[in-house]
Amino acid sequence: MNEVHDSIPQMIQRTVTVVPEEGLHARPASAFVEAANEYEADLQVGPHEEDPVDARSMLGVTSLGAKGGDELVIYADGEDAEAALDALEDVLSTPEDEFDDE
Repeated sequence: MNEVHDSIPQMIQRTVTVVPEEGLHARPASAFVEAANEYEADLQVGPHEEDPVDARSMLGVTSLGAKGGDELVIYADGEDAEAALDALEDVLSTPEDEFDDE
């Protein structure tokens, strides 16, 4: 296994269902990556049983191919890990049409 995957058990995690129908593409993915970059915690995201990607990477996040209704696990480690999980869950739980208002 890779180094990142080996460290996951020490991280806190949260499973979130992707709400935007089209999933993590364009605007929702951008909002997710922007939110991740606001925190110092080490942040990763990915489907269950698969290696996660860096939550700060637009390429990584969009490469997940997550669609509406998919479940993703967000992993966080650091002093602001809980706040980061809350913010990232909020992005994934926001319907896509609400991103047009921002």
